[in-house]
Amino acid sequence: MTPQPYRSIVVVDYDPAWPMVFEEVRAKLTKLLGNIVNEVAHVGSTSVPGLSAKPKIDVDVILESYAQIPLASSRLQAAGYTAHGNKYNDGMWAFTLGRGSFGERVYLCALGNETHHKRLIFRDHLRNHPDDAAAYAALKKRLASETDHDWEYYTGSKRPFVDEILRKAAKISRSAQHGDL
Repeated sequence: MTPQPYRSIVVVDYDPAWPMVFEEVRAKLTKLLGNIVNEVAHVGSTSVPGLSAKPKIDVDVILESYAQIPLASSRLQAAGYTAHGNKYNDGMWAFTLGRGSFGERVYLCALGNETHHKRLIFRDHLRNHPDDAAAYAALKKRLASETDHDWEYYTGSKRPFVDEILRKAAKISRSAQHGDL
């Protein structure tokens, strides 16, 4: 069986338009969700200047409380987003607009969500450490070429790298707090 093109994993070179696309997505989501939004954050590889990525804008929408997730979810679905649930049981409710590697991926969470916090740490580390960003880009391109349409393998195979970056970032943070830098 030949995989459908939209299921293929596509990793492209950085597009300098991605920050502007994110701003358009942020404005749309802020208008759609209104006063229940605390913050809209650009996360994922498209949020790191120079980093190769799937051309899908990843966005974390942080709501004032967990109780607002059903309302935000119904508004996203009414606007055409596909709901994917809380797949990893981490309080991050996923929605997509577009297909496969293209479009938008929006996550709803409440203030204080640990996964959101880790995404910001990972993003900021890659923004400040170009060698790690280049290594991540190489890994993603290799995995995309190896896996074709196996999203679970692609995502799962990135996990050790992500975990290592989070460890490095924590070590750097501890050193900075103790004046070692």
